[in-house]
Amino acid sequence: MTLIDWSRGQFALTAMYHWIFVPLTLGLAFIIAIMESIYVKTGDENWKKITKFWGTLFGINFAIGVATGIILEFEFGTNWSNYSWFVGDIFGAPLAIEGIMAFFLESTFIAVMFFGWDKVSKRFHLVSTWLVAIGANLSALWILVANAWMQDPVGMVFNPDTARNEMVDFWAVLFSPTAINKFLHTIASGYVLAAVFVIGIASWFLLKKRDMIFAKKSILVASIFGVTTSLFLFWSGDESARQVARVQPMKFAAMEALWDGHANVPLVAIGFMQKPSTVQADGNYQEREFAFKIEIPNALSLLAFLDPNAYIPGVKDLVNGYTNPETGLQELSYYEKIDLGKEAIATLRGYKEAMNKGDEETIAHFKAKFDSEEWMESTFKYFGYGYYNENTIAELIPSIPFSFYSFHLMVILAGHFMVLFILMLIFVLKNRLHKMKWLLYVSIWTIPLVYIASQSGWVLAELGRQPWVIQDLMPTLAAVSKIDAGSVQITFWLFAVTFTALLIAEIKIMLTQIKKGISGGH
Repeated sequence: MTLIDWSRGQFALTAMYHWIFVPLTLGLAFIIAIMESIYVKTGDENWKKITKFWGTLFGINFAIGVATGIILEFEFGTNWSNYSWFVGDIFGAPLAIEGIMAFFLESTFIAVMFFGWDKVSKRFHLVSTWLVAIGANLSALWILVANAWMQDPVGMVFNPDTARNEMVDFWAVLFSPTAINKFLHTIASGYVLAAVFVIGIASWFLLKKRDMIFAKKSILVASIFGVTTSLFLFWSGDESARQVARVQPMKFAAMEALWDGHANVPLVAIGFMQKPSTVQADGNYQEREFAFKIEIPNALSLLAFLDPNAYIPGVKDLVNGYTNPETGLQELSYYEKIDLGKEAIATLRGYKEAMNKGDEETIAHFKAKFDSEEWMESTFKYFGYGYYNENTIAELIPSIPFSFYSFHLMVILAGHFMVLFILMLIFVLKNRLHKMKWLLYVSIWTIPLVYIASQSGWVLAELGRQPWVIQDLMPTLAAVSKIDAGSVQITFWLFAVTFTALLIAEIKIMLTQIKKGISGGH
């Protein structure tokens, strides 16, 4: 487990550092494109200076984001080679498209965006800026398609001869509901983060009584962008929650710390647990009531299935099995899934042994199972459960506290951002914003809050699906490379030092650039 824990830790470290830079890139690119569009339309040189200022901050962030992203992709081969073998034919395709199409588009036109001022026409430069913004978001699309497939594997068949999953329906992978919702919700969070970033920095200028016109114009654009994208964020989050309830019911139960399933389930708006609810290795539960909670009646049932009376299974129900009162169907327990998973693993092992011996009769027997859609759907789909037993049930349940608190923190902060955008828009339109010092200070301190909310979303998305690398098919303990744990520990600390240094460097460079003001923005 030491190797697995360190490998997971290293990947989490890289992913979370990478995610510090990516959201700002996604949203700020579009804000810059909007500002430049206003400049081209009006010919007002102030808008050109504003565009250049924010473009400089975008460039600083973009460069460091690329460095962490490249390392992240290499880790699939170094630390997770078994995973890469098992699903490389599927997982590699969207990542390859991201590099060939999106990243090339983005990196090509970013040169024009930064160095093409006064060298190309206004319209061509504007088109380049928009293509950079589109390229950044297309890059996110393909990466999120790959991530969504891990959480909801579709469009593939398993080849027992190679022990690999192979893609048979590219469009099913690309347009799966999980992929669509994950992409829309993730980019929306990036847009909101960028809007908060622009508003917070512009508020600093208003407090310092510097570049007042620049600050107010920036806040006007960012506030409108923020209000619009916040609505988009809430809608996409709502859709994402419904999809999670269908394909990852354990993650959904963990999000609300729901241990016992029932109908008319309330939503915990705010809650604090006296002690984290846990499950022991043998499946015995140790629950603790909430020390404090505020609930919205029937809201979770409505959120999950658009029906306030809908039944939602809890952690206990998913582990022990339950009868769905709405369909009357008996849902399998984790104990039954473990047995089916062991049967699937034994079948694959038996098939490989028969192949090695050249036993045609046994080969045909096992091959018939893999060719049977019924067996694949009823048994092989639980392949990953076969790595566990009745004494390790606890490992099949994600961290309830992490899932619960990250989800609620994300939602509560998203509400704060929406209120902030509305207030900023109202006061900037009334030309009273420079007098609202308390609101300007709130805007500045909201910058770290939006990063916390963004990270919370990814903590929920990834920790909430543990222990699965591929939902139900491959757990982390089967995906990890067989390498020395010490080498992973060394690279973990090397990456930690390097990424921290990069982050400090970025913040220092950005602060220096911000202090220069709009005159130093290009």
